[in-house]
Amino acid sequence: MAQLITIIILVGAAWWLYRRFISDAKRLQEKSRRAEKERQTGAVGTLVKDPATGEYRVKREDE
Repeated sequence: MAQLITIIILVGAAWWLYRRFISDAKRLQEKSRRAEKERQTGAVGTLVKDPATGEYRVKREDE
């Protein structure tokens, strides 16, 4: 029984690490794609519109 619990914990941890790896890879890919697009267009940053105020601001890296 203890072996089964250990295997379940290991499989769960492996699944969590896999999902974490995939989400980090997607985030880095998007950041790289955005940087490449900015480099091609000569832009300094990407502007996004704030829905509350209607003002534009430079998009932060965590968005």
